[in-house]
Amino acid sequence: MTKPSLPDLLHAAVSAVGGVERPGQVTMAEAVAEAIDDGSHLLVQAGTGTGKSLGYLVPALAHGERVVVATATLALQRQLVERDLPRTVESLHPQLRRRPEFAMLKGRSNYLCLHRLHEGVPQDEEEGLFDPFEAAAPTSKLGQDLLRLRDWSDETETGDRDDLTPGVSDRAWAQVSVSSRECLGASKCAYGAECFAEAARERAKLAEVVVTNHALLAIDAIEGAPVLPQHEVLIVDEAHELVSRVTGVATGELTPGQVNRAVRRAAKLVDEKVADQLQTAAEGFEKLMELALPGRLEEIPEDLGYALMALRDASRAVITALGSTRDRSVQDEDAVRKQALASVETVHGVAERITQGSEWDVVWYERHDPRGGAAHRYSGASLRVAPLSVSGLLREKLFADRSVVLTSATLKLGGDFNGVGASLGLAPEGTQGEDVPVWKGIDVGSPFDYPKQGILYVAKHLNRPARDGERGDMLTELTELIAAAGGRTLGLFSSMRAAQQAAEELRTRIPELPILLQGEDTLGELIKNFAADPKTCLFGTLSLWQGVDVPGPNCQLVVMDKIPFPRPDDPLMSARQKAVEDTGGNGFMAVAATHAALLMAQGAGRLVRATGDRGVVAVLDPRLATARYGSYLKASLPDFWYTTDRNQVRKSLAAIDAAATKAAAEPRP
Repeated sequence: MTKPSLPDLLHAAVSAVGGVERPGQVTMAEAVAEAIDDGSHLLVQAGTGTGKSLGYLVPALAHGERVVVATATLALQRQLVERDLPRTVESLHPQLRRRPEFAMLKGRSNYLCLHRLHEGVPQDEEEGLFDPFEAAAPTSKLGQDLLRLRDWSDETETGDRDDLTPGVSDRAWAQVSVSSRECLGASKCAYGAECFAEAARERAKLAEVVVTNHALLAIDAIEGAPVLPQHEVLIVDEAHELVSRVTGVATGELTPGQVNRAVRRAAKLVDEKVADQLQTAAEGFEKLMELALPGRLEEIPEDLGYALMALRDASRAVITALGSTRDRSVQDEDAVRKQALASVETVHGVAERITQGSEWDVVWYERHDPRGGAAHRYSGASLRVAPLSVSGLLREKLFADRSVVLTSATLKLGGDFNGVGASLGLAPEGTQGEDVPVWKGIDVGSPFDYPKQGILYVAKHLNRPARDGERGDMLTELTELIAAAGGRTLGLFSSMRAAQQAAEELRTRIPELPILLQGEDTLGELIKNFAADPKTCLFGTLSLWQGVDVPGPNCQLVVMDKIPFPRPDDPLMSARQKAVEDTGGNGFMAVAATHAALLMAQGAGRLVRATGDRGVVAVLDPRLATARYGSYLKASLPDFWYTTDRNQVRKSLAAIDAAATKAAAEPRP
């Protein structure tokens, strides 16, 4: 039988999901098929509306080897498993003569733990187990969440937290889930045969397509013990997020609260002398943390070094003791022991990592506003350690044994793929050499006519934003733009403080236009309410820059208050910048400008989500028009019509608003 052609397969899949074939999608599918066939790597920039998920699923399914698809957001995971994959598999069946199985796989703590649910949570303060269902008042929010979880456990087939709607608080979920370190293991657990996490792993072993998230992909790469099944092809969607997700997984943290929890958990299982040693080390660490000032530690101060060595040695002694003592008087001893061991091992691991002092790690103190008054007065300080770069790790672990396809609407920054490639551990495109992964980058474009559908307006007349300075002229400009647009505005701010100030000010200046503010409701509810009413505006920070999909006339103005460079006092970013400069590179362009370009490209991508969308991206920071790096940032954005004329942009916004209002008033055919 002749092998079905890729265009025929793609046509069948696109028809099945009710889509329209795009030239960019065909180009992408052919490039993905080629990379898979010759075992090379591919970076694909595919603009919004290209249909990129089918652009990689169809050639991957046609190839017939196992493929792992890793995404950053829950929304895309759900879309793949609930919509795209079922329809694509069915549509390709007549030509492929098979129906590939697919499965979702996440980290263990995303699944309900039946042992925790039925046996309770090992308690920190006293002997025995703590039954949260008895302890939480049924009328409290926690109590209601826990009762709902108990009912849900009888009906759910997956135990996946994301299948529970509406969701529950992190605090409630923590009572019924375990980390992989806390898990007893299926063979030792009374509920092992029914375990949801184990069932998900078994399904993944049998599936041809495994959908997972960036965090689990990072754990698989970093921890050495494979959590993903063997696979020949890896597809990373939303690939612009990968470096920050891997960095997050590779970051260690120590807080006094966490260390004290480890002490309490271990104390009931080891002899007094060993427990006291850890208690003393914890007290010494806590005293130091009371005085900790935020910022990077280029060298570990002597007193901190001693405190960490004491923690390391004491926790090692506890780990040894935990392995050699048994105490039958402790109820459900295995679970209590496993939780204690997990806590102490984490403390030991981070303390040892910092005392070893790798030149590839960055160490810093961080302070958060303490919540809960005096009882939590130390909760605001943490000691953190993160890799200076994850590029070496990614090059070694990601690109060694399989073909990798990375795709996103924003991978080409400043006109080429080399910036993103470098962050992933790839040498400049076309570089030859032993152990140098071979890759190419392609931009398959977008179905949208950006110069006709959108305007990029830079408010060149405004004052340069000073750090934490008042920006009265910016707020006036913002008010006038929103008034001209009749609402319909997504406000993307570089800090939560700036978003709050703008919301307060504009609620006073234009009270007739509702302003929603991130943090005042769940993100899902805010976006739903914003999409439902054309007069409404939504203001917020980081997650809105890339998490909003509102096609149509209710989002016709996207405003960025300033270029989103990392904060100058961000320890990790400034360390990365300095490392580039130390090797003769341009640290500002390699780190700060790349970070800003990626966010701005994502933010600008919120405007045009469908072929009929029209609108303006307004950047209220004159540096985009005047600074030398402005051209690099502009080259990273969609190719909108560009202007600095404030009167022109107000007229355009008013015209777009009038057209949308008229269209909404016309009776539907």
